[in-house]
Amino acid sequence: MNSTQWIIFILIIQVIHFLGTWKLYVKAGRKPWEAAIPVYNAIVLMQIIRRPKWWVILLFIPIINLLMFPVVWVETIRSFGKNKLVDTWLVLLTLGFYIYYVNYVLDVKYIKDRSLHPKTGLGEWVSSIVFAIVAATFVHTYFIQPYVIPTSSLEKTLLVGDFLFVSKFHYGARTPMTTIAAPMVHDTLPILGIKSYLSKPQLPYFRLPGFQKVKRNEIVVFSWPADTVRQFFVREAGVQKPIDKKSNYVKRCVGLPGDTLSVVDGYVFIDGEKTVLPDRAKPLHFYAVTLKGALDRRVQNYFGADNIVTNTSSISTIKIANTTLMKDSINLLVSNAMKNNELQQYHRGSEFTYYTGNTTNSTIQQNAEQVKNVILVNLTEEEANTAEKISEIVRVDKFVPSSIGTDTFPQDSSFPGSTDNILPFYIPEANSTITLNAKNLPLYKKIIKEYEGHSVSQSGNQISINGKVTDTYTFKQDYYWMMGDNRNQSEDSRTWGFVPENHIVGKPVFIWMSIDGINDGLRNWKPRWDRFFTTVGGDGEPTSYFRYFLLLLVGYFVFDYFRKKRVHKS
Repeated sequence: MNSTQWIIFILIIQVIHFLGTWKLYVKAGRKPWEAAIPVYNAIVLMQIIRRPKWWVILLFIPIINLLMFPVVWVETIRSFGKNKLVDTWLVLLTLGFYIYYVNYVLDVKYIKDRSLHPKTGLGEWVSSIVFAIVAATFVHTYFIQPYVIPTSSLEKTLLVGDFLFVSKFHYGARTPMTTIAAPMVHDTLPILGIKSYLSKPQLPYFRLPGFQKVKRNEIVVFSWPADTVRQFFVREAGVQKPIDKKSNYVKRCVGLPGDTLSVVDGYVFIDGEKTVLPDRAKPLHFYAVTLKGALDRRVQNYFGADNIVTNTSSISTIKIANTTLMKDSINLLVSNAMKNNELQQYHRGSEFTYYTGNTTNSTIQQNAEQVKNVILVNLTEEEANTAEKISEIVRVDKFVPSSIGTDTFPQDSSFPGSTDNILPFYIPEANSTITLNAKNLPLYKKIIKEYEGHSVSQSGNQISINGKVTDTYTFKQDYYWMMGDNRNQSEDSRTWGFVPENHIVGKPVFIWMSIDGINDGLRNWKPRWDRFFTTVGGDGEPTSYFRYFLLLLVGYFVFDYFRKKRVHKS
């Protein structure tokens, strides 16, 4: 909704409020016109229902107001003697319009000195629950959000099963754009499996002031720009989702607005200089490990079964020790399956790839020997250097794609690349202007159309935006480039491109719990005690503060016990 539409919408709400309450204002000793003036009418209403004036602020905070409106409806009818359970249900189920019936049909009297305390234990309990939800929703929306790591894209740095607290206030909380949504859930209602929000009306993007900007190589939580799934990890027809209801992703921000970024053999370069990652960052790359003999259990246990790569669907062509292998041969290399009862010969152009099976073709037989006893392993650079010293290992070579294609963003032949090699490109900064041409348009077309709302067309080398021919474009907001530390097993900006500033959610600051096997069922859960209560950022190895938390908790209960005992004696 644009500003004009919002003004009209707010005026309609004010008219609805005035028509439904002006007689009640009069019965409470106020003037009829006081029910018609925006904001002021809310302040007066708080006085009528004997609630603090600061509640008015809550009525204008998105999502929080959805919880507060029902409370105010109930408080309003109770101020005029409608205290029965049936009255409460009627005002809630009619979305407040039961107040019209009270206002025009019933002969009610204003109870000036009514008690604000619930008359029953159930009422006390309900009141406490409501305000606990309001407080929790406020904290969840504007300060701290819990988050769990679902995938291995930041493996070795953040693990699958890490439970995080994500700060909203570091970068400034992004106020909700979706105005009607269930509190404290994201895009789907638990158990019911249906969406938790209405797509309209939408508020414009706004971010509260923060303490810092996104820094290079920080880990960031953001709304996945390419998200069209109704529910995460569920394969079905795509849907269009509001920005703040897109699935949350967590990656490392390797490129900032204004940077010129490139990727060379898996390493990120900014303005031509290789990026130096924080010491807690542990980037993983594929390495081809040549063994003296066949893969045995001892070697498998040394690397760990999870680190030996078996899924190569994202790999096209690779190079090992200056030998090029095509995609089909990689699958053979990974499984190390040199089966004698099969014959598979692959050919692309004039270049043979590898095969399994026996044949009289000496060339193919020689090629097969080159990949015999070779496995593909996901390792850090430090782990790769250490592995070379193991007696069962002949050599360790970094796995680098040698083919350049259109599998990576922007999936266009004018800007070919691979997951490990990307040509230099500019990351847009707010208010910066670029020269727009047929070569770089594929890089920025998605930004111009989807994120900044313009129409784009191209005829030969001529580019038109909103129907006007142009050779420049000025960006409206900042953009970022996000990548996972698990370089060859992460779907990130290399797949779907830039992350707009209005998609930034927050900064992970604290791991409060970590469970190994989180996706394998409750029986297989194993706490990683050394990761409980550790910080995400900082220098050196993470330190667990869990024991100090337990000591503090025990100290509090001991103090509280003796305090109550002293009060009881007095």
